[in-house]
Amino acid sequence: MLRPGLVLVSTLLVCVACARGGHRMDVEQNIDALMQAYQGDVPGASVLVVRDGKALVRKSYGLADLEQRHPATPATNYRLASVTKQFTAAAILLLIEDGRLGLDDRLRQWLPSLPMSNDAITIRHLLTHTSGLIDYEEVMPADQVTQLRDRDVLHLQEGQDRLYFAPGSHYRYSNGGYSLLALIVERISGLSFQQFLHERIFAPLGMSQTLAYVPEGPAIAHRAYGYSWIGNTWQRTDQSSTSAVLGDGGIYSSIDDLARWDAALYDDRLLSDTSRAAAFTASTTTDDADVAYGYGWRITGESLWHSGETIGFRNVIVRYPMRRLSVIVLSNRDEPEPYRIALAIARLFP
Repeated sequence: MLRPGLVLVSTLLVCVACARGGHRMDVEQNIDALMQAYQGDVPGASVLVVRDGKALVRKSYGLADLEQRHPATPATNYRLASVTKQFTAAAILLLIEDGRLGLDDRLRQWLPSLPMSNDAITIRHLLTHTSGLIDYEEVMPADQVTQLRDRDVLHLQEGQDRLYFAPGSHYRYSNGGYSLLALIVERISGLSFQQFLHERIFAPLGMSQTLAYVPEGPAIAHRAYGYSWIGNTWQRTDQSSTSAVLGDGGIYSSIDDLARWDAALYDDRLLSDTSRAAAFTASTTTDDADVAYGYGWRITGESLWHSGETIGFRNVIVRYPMRRLSVIVLSNRDEPEPYRIALAIARLFP
């Protein structure tokens, strides 16, 4: 049996060739071909293509829950993984607009229990992955069974009296940096991170089914469960020991709610022009010479994008602001990574 990722890559190449070769397949048929591996009794996906606020494509494939055979729908909520980071960055920018925080504030001003090795790290360094913080995944116990929370990430960092490099001198993607940003939001606002997101972002934008998930909080409506391809079959792998860390990847959302988020990024209904410009401006280069990083966003040519990868989920949002076009693909499976699929879909909408 071929691995599902290999099947999808072959389908993608054939579909793009068809789209460019003059075959009279309509756009929806092209997208269905690209999403072939997600169709049937397998972990699924939801796809949104939106231009000028209008949904051009809004479709789902496969199953959100294999055991209960619940189909994926546009209302299905997937764990966003690192797509969460743009929301964490937005929360920080809102506090800056409130005058309660500064980009050049020192990290230890807000989290003073951190060691002196962290003294030069600023909020800006955390947002842009240039802090040099030690990855918490590398120092957590190898036999960790209970789920870590953001506070546990802080405790792990408290024991690391070293950095990978001087803050601001290099780029290294840091989940821990965004976890600490969530704790700073809590420290300044007096609210839990999930409450702040709900009150300041989700509720104002009408994202009624989106939440940062904690077991003691509200249940996830229309929940997709994550799966991995193991031993020639799909097995549920919905949670890991790091799945409860919120700031770097704990939000659940749907393509319907993300359409509202995308719309808010074109005007000042949530963030000011200044804040949005800062988030979308290249602040640092990354490990890929073609990709820069802003605040919670990767920047590649004309596109703003971010992927999200965690056990059982693979997601991506790709925005083309000058074209007023966005493509979102959310999936509840370990493979394939959907970035290339989103780019292929975008090419169908010149």
